[in-house]
Amino acid sequence: MAPILHQPGRTAKNPERLNSIKKIEAIIRPYKVEEVRDALAQLGIEGVTTEVRGFGRQRGRTDIYRGSEYSVDFVPKAKIEVVVSDSGLDAAIAAVARCARTGKIGDGKIFISCIEQGSDNAVRFAEANQTKPNETAE
Repeated sequence: MAPILHQPGRTAKNPERLNSIKKIEAIIRPYKVEEVRDALAQLGIEGVTTEVRGFGRQRGRTDIYRGSEYSVDFVPKAKIEVVVSDSGLDAAIAAVARCARTGKIGDGKIFISCIEQGSDNAVRFAEANQTKPNETAE
């Protein structure tokens, strides 16, 4: 699913955006995870945090260890994923941006995607149907 740009302002003429669900994926600096998580929790949003590695414009970095210079091509980052209703999208984006920003290259990015059909695409493991293939649930 390709990221979309958030366009504020829902209208009755555009019912697709009236009650839609969005997924926010934020790639941030690892030491900013706690601050971002706390800000989202204050909004009532809980999410998933995972460690990831990658690079953007900074193209990695060069470090010196015991007098030898070496290149780190993939920089450690953290990825926070949350699913929010469209009405909470702006507040969630603002919280992530406010808490994760340092003003330096490598702060990260925020991606917003539409979640089709709302919660119909999500199944909790505890609620998953335990039928075998080729069997129908009753």
